[in-house]
Amino acid sequence: MADNKRDCYEILEIDKNASEEEIKKAYRRMAKKYHPDSNPGDKVAEQKFKEVNEAYSILSDPDKKANYDRYGYSGVDPSAGGGGFGGGFSGGGFDMGDIFDMFGGMFGGGSSSRPNAPRQGDDAGIRLTIDFEEALFGCKKDISYSRVEKCAECGGSGAAKGTRASTCRKCNGTGRINTQRRTPFGMMQSVGACDECGGTGKKIDTPCRECRGTGLTRRNRQLEVNIPAGIDNGQRIVLHGQGDAGVNGGPNGDLVILIAVRPHKLFEREGFNLRFELPITFSDAALGAKVSIPTPDGSGELTIPEGTQTGTVFNVRGKGVPKLNGGGRGDLLVTVRVETPKGLSKKQKEFLEDLDDSCGDKNYPKRKAFNEKSRK
Repeated sequence: MADNKRDCYEILEIDKNASEEEIKKAYRRMAKKYHPDSNPGDKVAEQKFKEVNEAYSILSDPDKKANYDRYGYSGVDPSAGGGGFGGGFSGGGFDMGDIFDMFGGMFGGGSSSRPNAPRQGDDAGIRLTIDFEEALFGCKKDISYSRVEKCAECGGSGAAKGTRASTCRKCNGTGRINTQRRTPFGMMQSVGACDECGGTGKKIDTPCRECRGTGLTRRNRQLEVNIPAGIDNGQRIVLHGQGDAGVNGGPNGDLVILIAVRPHKLFEREGFNLRFELPITFSDAALGAKVSIPTPDGSGELTIPEGTQTGTVFNVRGKGVPKLNGGGRGDLLVTVRVETPKGLSKKQKEFLEDLDDSCGDKNYPKRKAFNEKSRK
């Protein structure tokens, strides 16, 4: 029977070297694609949904994944037969799966997982784009996202209203079955999940129409989120308990909000500092001036000292980004660029030539130092 099954990696459309996070993302994508809520009445999608869940149950468990990678489905199916051990142990229906089951039963590992144990739900995630000013000073945002919730129709039981799940006859409600196998060491007994009820100990004879017996449905949800002042592009906000519903009474997962900040037309952010370039005239740089500058809080004033050189950086304290821990604000860094005038009239050119002729080395100390180094 296992020979007719599709490869787990093929089902989830991932590479065999996929990481745990990649396996989890692939499962979410494929489960959403084939979920009965999205494909009502589609038997093919329903079958693929079951395949996706089975593939994830194998690849998300390190022990099962290791067995599957070595021996395929026979390595994770307690009822599957096998070939030889290879070389040393031939015949007798013995395969490597027996070794793992045998030592798993002895030492408490392997297939002795607890399928009915409470499990936390998966995290939900969204991307939220905000303006630069909203990131700077904080804001409140209304968001909408979808998450898996307990079915309101059946209360999460998976059974139709007026009915209830029955005790699995094969395992008598334990969710586990004993299997005896012949090994080179004699008859060995192992305990595994019941293949009739999937280890739950219960069978749903009349599934709920709303959730198709899964006990879960996907619903849209709206929330108001507080965006803290000073948050940066790429940072995350985690809302605990707002993700997918847990299993077997387990807690909900979290909602992870990835923040994307639109760039500002003028300011550039460097940590908690802001930076921008300010063009000034030749006379402002030479004679000094007081100029108006923009700040996140409105207009401000910057004093340009006499003889300021292009590229000089002025630090306006406390006009940067608020710090997330409440420890004040960063600074505003203003880099001045002396703009050379263009399109001068004849009279303006003559004025500058007279000015240049009247200036000596003392007016241009950097040029003087350069010339002296050049001569040497």
